[in-house]
Amino acid sequence: MKPHEIERHQAQPEKLDVVLYLDPSLFWFQGHFAVQPLLPGVAQLDWVMRYACEWLAPGYRFHSIQNVKFQAPLLPETTVTLALEWHEARQVLSFSFQRHDGEQRNTASSGKIRLCR
Repeated sequence: MKPHEIERHQAQPEKLDVVLYLDPSLFWFQGHFAVQPLLPGVAQLDWVMRYACEWLAPGYRFHSIQNVKFQAPLLPETTVTLALEWHEARQVLSFSFQRHDGEQRNTASSGKIRLCR
């Protein structure tokens, strides 16, 4: 159920950027709305946790959402960057999904999730 990963950058151990292509055939788009499919927030949070627990915070799991904002829809055939930053001392994961709109990147969603062992 993960999207097509184009590339991954991890310049620092606590930061990860993943460029993703939202293929229209993704399971998440099926039935999540007939007129204009969009990526549900639960899918975005699932991807955040999968990448975070695999690459930044192995051994940690979801505890709670501190805050989350869904500012713009993520549509099929969109390229996005998932930016993650792990603050181990506070056990907080910051994330954002940024749409690639030409030369610009516009934030579609962002938030903070508390993790625990």
